[in-house]
Amino acid sequence: MKTSLRALAVASLGLLSCFGPALAVYPEKPVTIIVPFPPGGSTDMVARAIAPKLQEKLGQPFVVDNRAGATGAIGATAVKNAAPDGYTFLVASIGVYAVNPFIQKKLSYDPVKDLDPITVAVRAPNVLVTRPDFPAGSVAEFVALLKKQPEKITFATSGAGSSDHLTAALFWQKTGTSGIHVPYKGGAPAITDLLAGHADVSFQNINAVIGHIKAGKLKALAITSDKRSPQLPQVPTLAESGVQGVDVYSWQAVAGPKGLPADVKKKLNESIVAALNDPETRKRMEDLGFEIVANTPEQMAAFQAKELERWKQVIEVGKITLE
Repeated sequence: MKTSLRALAVASLGLLSCFGPALAVYPEKPVTIIVPFPPGGSTDMVARAIAPKLQEKLGQPFVVDNRAGATGAIGATAVKNAAPDGYTFLVASIGVYAVNPFIQKKLSYDPVKDLDPITVAVRAPNVLVTRPDFPAGSVAEFVALLKKQPEKITFATSGAGSSDHLTAALFWQKTGTSGIHVPYKGGAPAITDLLAGHADVSFQNINAVIGHIKAGKLKALAITSDKRSPQLPQVPTLAESGVQGVDVYSWQAVAGPKGLPADVKKKLNESIVAALNDPETRKRMEDLGFEIVANTPEQMAAFQAKELERWKQVIEVGKITLE
């Protein structure tokens, strides 16, 4: 009899649990996607591409919140300090995940200890672009000009430690040249000044400049991928142009505050991967020059570890610090 009563009590508790927390189906309210850069840049494009698909799939608004500053550290810190419940997550780039620890002495977050990896969303090469009237029509001419006029040519970037800044630093290291680094608060303002003639050159994400290149507003000298891009087949790679070892991809990834519940993390990963692989989103991303990655949290963590190691070396050799 006691055994039967005990079994009944256990069954009752199990039944009650079904009507308790299990009734809460994520998400039950709007979700905030923090982008730690201004609107209009590559990271912002990715966030705004997946947001409506997530809303469509999960039935709640996914609102993009741009919190620019400190090379992404302000937005990343906001995610670090958010509740780990899936209602706030980060869409950010290489600088936030693999560079800031080596260039910011008092970084307010740790990309490994404070953030839970969800997925690497996309990757894209950078393109070496100049204004149309710039007196170099090839990489060889550009290198010669840099050597002839050291510390006179300005390199606009989306911020210290961004992929375009590190690509420039690696380019200088491999070619024995240098230039004046002019960091902006994001890719969009850097491109705006480049278009206006206030800067000379930039290594910008392909998706952010492809329209300007095709319109003749910017001149492309080379691309940092290991092979030519289908979107810009006329533009040679840096390796083709005689500069080896500068195969660089920018990448955007998604992470949440450390401690996400396993089921929420799984649901977010699956939903974001589905959003990225949606035919409409995939075409849009690929037309802009992005390559869909959409991997697992474990794969993102492994990839991030390799990127941290790679860029630490570049930063140490180049003695790169925040400017």
